[in-house]
Order: sequence, then C-alpha cells, then structure tokens
Amino acid sequence: MLSSEKQAIIKSTAPILKERGVEITSHFYERLFANHPELLHLFNQTNQKKGHQQTALANAVYAAAENIDQLEEILPVVKQIAHKHRSIGVRAEHYPIVGEHLLLAMKEVLGDGATDEVLQAWEEAYGIIANVFIEIEQDMYEEAAMQPGGWKGFKAFTVTRKEKESDSITSFYLEPVDENPLPSFSPGQYISVQLHIDGEAYTHVRQYSLSDVPHQGYYRISVKRESDHEPEGVVSNYLHNKVKEGDTIPVSSPAGDFVLDTSKDIPLVFISGGVGLTPLVSMLKTVVTQQPKREVIFIHAARNSQLHALKGEVAQIVKQLDSVTKYTLYSNPTEEDKQSMDSNTGYLTLEWLQEILPHNQMDFYFCGPTGLMNTTFQALQQWGVPEERMHYEFFGPAKQLETVQ
Repeated sequence: MLSSEKQAIIKSTAPILKERGVEITSHFYERLFANHPELLHLFNQTNQKKGHQQTALANAVYAAAENIDQLEEILPVVKQIAHKHRSIGVRAEHYPIVGEHLLLAMKEVLGDGATDEVLQAWEEAYGIIANVFIEIEQDMYEEAAMQPGGWKGFKAFTVTRKEKESDSITSFYLEPVDENPLPSFSPGQYISVQLHIDGEAYTHVRQYSLSDVPHQGYYRISVKRESDHEPEGVVSNYLHNKVKEGDTIPVSSPAGDFVLDTSKDIPLVFISGGVGLTPLVSMLKTVVTQQPKREVIFIHAARNSQLHALKGEVAQIVKQLDSVTKYTLYSNPTEEDKQSMDSNTGYLTLEWLQEILPHNQMDFYFCGPTGLMNTTFQALQQWGVPEERMHYEFFGPAKQLETVQ
C-alpha cells in the first residue's frame, strides 16, 4: 500500500491532471513511440490521430489520482481495460516502459510543478497499479488458454463466409484453421483481429463484437466500413475490399465485460445505434434461447433501412416470440421507409422512451455512437433509472458519458 503521505501527494495532483491530462498523455505517446516504435504494432493509430486514446488515458490517470486512497473504486475500469490489453497482447514487460515515459512526460509538461516529491509518489503509485494490471491480465491469459479449445495470443482463422448486411456493414464468419472446437463466449464480448496490410509499416489490431451466439462452430463479426470521415478506417476498408472467403487472419480469443446477465429475469431493453447493434443482437439471440419468456424490447436507431444491418434476424425473432418487441428509429428515412409501418422517424428522446416503454423497472443495455450513448444515458438518468441497471460499452477507448446538469 502507498503511505498516507504519498496518497496525499497524489491526490493533490488531481486538479492539474484534470486540467492538463490530455497534454501530458499526448506528449507521453509521442515519447513512447519515438523510443519504442515496436509498440505501434499494438496501438490503434486511428484512435491516436483522433486523440481518443490520449483522452482515455488522461481520464484513467485522473481517476487514479482521485481514488488513490480507495483503488477498489476503479477496479471495474481496470478490468475493462485489462480485457482489451489481453485481447491485443499487452505483456508484463510493457508496463515498466509505459511507466518510464509517463513519468518523463509529466516532468516535461508540468516543469517545476512535477517536483521530485511528486514524481517519486507517482512512481510508487504507478508500480502498484501496474502490478494490479499485470496480475489480472495474467489470470485472463491463463483462463483464455485453459478453457476447452482455448489459446493464448493469436491463432489463424479462415474466412468461410462473407455476407453483406447493409450498405455499410458486412459479416465475416471465421473458423479456426486447426479445426479445434471453439471456446464459448459471453454474449456481448469481442475478438481482436490482427492484419498485416501491404504498404502499412505496422500491424493493425482491431476489436470487433461477436454478433452471433456461442456454440456455432464459427465466430461472426459484423464490420462497418468507416469511409464517411477522416481518416478513413484502414482496417474496416481492408476487410471489406480485400479480404475474401478462404483467406486467413489471426484472431484472439473472446474478451470483454459488457456481457448479458442471464441470472436475472427482469425485463430487458436493448438500445443500439448503427453498428452498435452487433453485441446486442448476440445478447438478444442468446436470451430468447435461454430465457424465452423473459420480456425483451429491442430498439435500433439508424439513418435508414439501407444502413440497417441484421434487421431480418431481429424481425424473425419478434415474429416467433410474443415476449420480444422491436422498435426502429430512422433519422433520415428513404421514401420507402416513410411509407412503411415498421419504423419511426426521428431521434431517441426520453419522451419517446416513456411512450413506448410501460415502466422503467428494466435492465438497459445500450451501445452505439457517442451522441446516442449520451442521449440514452441522460434520458435514463432523468427517468430515475439507477446506474446499476444501465450497462453500456464504447467501441474503442472508453469515454465519459455526460451526466444531466
């Protein structure tokens, strides 16, 4: 444990870390990659260019400073990050490298504010936090390898089927080259794919949610082509344009803590936007198999039907089970969508949720673009839904949802 004196020093740095955290972490990544370019094989460079990774790390460092005297408070976040680390291959020997350059970044950005006393306290605190990560991740590596059909790191999978789901989303069915049985997974989890792209200096690793149920003999990921913003998605475009049926790609075993709780029978509401429906479709298909009488309301928001993936699978479930209801929101519907009785026009709001939901005594799972996530979170807050009944995941580095002011 850190001494009370050093805990006080760490806590005293929280205000400056809140104010200048992104500046520190941006400088940290510059230093890290300049001195250890081999780590570029692990990091998502698109998230680096957009500043997402820098912000996520700044938030984590600030949270550590705020809670240094009660680190158990940030344990859920630690486990969430550890899942991602395990899935991309972060190892124990990476932590001293990160610690060295994070402390140097603090010193160089904060100048006189980073006294020897402050740096010594942070060095000790970082060592304690790093050891927690290392121990948790080691357990995760062992658990992944020891389960039936499990493995450590990446292994080769064949793309046995490639299916277009919408104008922007394509599903890839992946089966292990060694033909060993696939380990199970919890609905909502993801896998990492590792790609060596011609003309790219470094390996690209991306996480994609599993969009089907376990025990199928394959893993399915449904990938959105990121082409409507800068920079374009290097990996998603490569998967859509270059990867063919019969090709092989390295895949890590399933990870992630955004998972469906089937130990309860409380009604469920799934709210998704765009490609954020992928983990929720896996959850939906699982709950109707394991708990067919459990009430489920599935809400999906998209621009229009041409960009609405996996809608046939959801519609088939609704047709078969009275316990499942679906609602669709199109923000920019086609003329055909406007004539259809199967969708609504507009955006998700608290008022609309209160119109379609009989009450708020439900478990809410939501995933999608940041705007939808914030809107959903704030609406549920205003409706009095406690946070323990809100379950959500960001695609990419974790962000902070905006609370109601």
